[in-house]
Amino acid sequence: MPTSWAAVLPILMLIGSNVFMTFAWYGHLKIEHRPLWLIVIASWGIAFFEYWLAVPANRIGRQVYDPAELKAMQEVITLVVFAIFSVTYLGQRFTLSHAVGFACIALGAWFVFKSPF
Repeated sequence: MPTSWAAVLPILMLIGSNVFMTFAWYGHLKIEHRPLWLIVIASWGIAFFEYWLAVPANRIGRQVYDPAELKAMQEVITLVVFAIFSVTYLGQRFTLSHAVGFACIALGAWFVFKSPF
């Protein structure tokens, strides 16, 4: 795989995996009339597809990124996907407190990419 694809493909796959995982973990919050055991099974089913994207994303991404960079990238993607999800699907407000907290985590990811000092 060309280096440019090895750099971009994991990012796209991690975005897709996070969409699945966010729905697996939080999508059920709008479904209150189903038994918990059914919600857990449905969440496992959704998470199955998350793994089919996340594991290859990390394997491919390892060609270009070190594991700490992949994990930092994953966390930032998770926050962006979750922020969009919580506003659009759950109808939550995105506040300045959320923005500041997420920015602090993103700053931590930036430091991972700038290491070693």
